[in-house]
Amino acid sequence: MWRFGGLALAFVLGACQASSGPAAGAVDLASAGNSLQSDLQLVSSLPAPVGTNQGRDVPIARDDLLKIDVFQVDELDRTVRVDSNGRISLALIGMVDAAGKTVPELEHDIEKIYGVKYLQNPEVSVFVQESAGQQVTVNGAVRSPGIYPISSTATLLQVIAQAGDLAEIADTSKVYVFREVGNGKFVANFDIGEIRSGQRPDPRIFGGDVVVSFSSGTKIAMKNLREALGMATNVARIATF
Repeated sequence: MWRFGGLALAFVLGACQASSGPAAGAVDLASAGNSLQSDLQLVSSLPAPVGTNQGRDVPIARDDLLKIDVFQVDELDRTVRVDSNGRISLALIGMVDAAGKTVPELEHDIEKIYGVKYLQNPEVSVFVQESAGQQVTVNGAVRSPGIYPISSTATLLQVIAQAGDLAEIADTSKVYVFREVGNGKFVANFDIGEIRSGQRPDPRIFGGDVVVSFSSGTKIAMKNLREALGMATNVARIATF
């Protein structure tokens, strides 16, 4: 597990200035300027990554752990890990390409192969139990900042739990998620208190996202937010190579 808590926290907290005003958690778009807004857009809801069918289909990656369920043929059920060549080994049919395919695509391919020789109208379900190829960076006011693998159905609350929960100094209303989608860069603000109380949905988190929690008493401007997220993103990229 990659950990860089002190450095990451310095990135985030060093980018902010103390404030006791009531709007300390708000992003000051008016002072950001059009040039800053053009390369980092503040949105209320983050768009899903490209090619994921609005987040429903996340490509399988090498080292993912998959559960294969063949309906009413228990002896063919398997829990397998995608190897370094992007393949999985299944009973009777041997090696099957998996990496880069979505879950529905892999289900269709396995059904087709089993249907040629062994089964009539097979029904195959694939579940991603661990998604080692999907990682998220969690920085700032959390107990254990770092880079964490996430499942294909991960949510913001689950990711924060992986990082040991918010630190005591955190402001639950100042949690930001950064995502690159195509050529666009987006960031959204989430109030963890509202999510936990059911007032707001728990958003999906995808591989490559950056989650930053700010402490209480900090004033967040768009420029400083962009700098903090940019630093965190650069650290994440270095750590994954």
